[in-house]
Amino acid sequence: MIPKIKICGMKHNTLEVSKLLPDYLGFIFYSKPPRFYSEAVPEIPVAILKVGVFVDATMETILNHIDEFKLDIVQLHGSENPNFCSELKNQTRRQNTELWKAFSVGELFDFNELTSFEPIVDKFLFDTKGKNKGGNGYTFNWELLKNYPSQKPFILSGGIGNGHIADIKNILASGLPIHAIDINSKFEKEPGLKNITAIKKFQHELSR
Repeated sequence: MIPKIKICGMKHNTLEVSKLLPDYLGFIFYSKPPRFYSEAVPEIPVAILKVGVFVDATMETILNHIDEFKLDIVQLHGSENPNFCSELKNQTRRQNTELWKAFSVGELFDFNELTSFEPIVDKFLFDTKGKNKGGNGYTFNWELLKNYPSQKPFILSGGIGNGHIADIKNILASGLPIHAIDINSKFEKEPGLKNITAIKKFQHELSR
């Protein structure tokens, strides 16, 4: 099965990227990174789902952004605990907003961290642990995914580029429930300005 594609860190050429019809576009609502998003989202095809990325934001902030930006998915990328996730899930149930919880993976990772989130969130996201909350530009050791104990779909993120297609296909062949591939920094001319040619190549190679 071909995984879905999420293009994260949208900022400068959102409309142009949307014409490639990715499954998801990610907008970062965390003020520290250079890809912080604050302007209105241009009109994009309804088939593309909008993901809002938050890092330890307040409940009020997240709910306001869901309304203002018409978000389909909330991705929590900080130290949010299961209680916070559960409350947010209850608050957004009427809007059918999906909830993704991101985890930063270093040289080692204890998958027991997922247990208390499993009945609450819709999907997990695994990113590379580094000095930044995301966008560190390199992959983590994907061999660790062999220890993934769940059947809950997850999003693979962290420094993914066109050179990783073969490795992605190997992981897919192993039967792991990868829902989507999250691409960002390796497909940019500068932070937030996406390289259309590189993205097209990725889409083509992944679908082969």
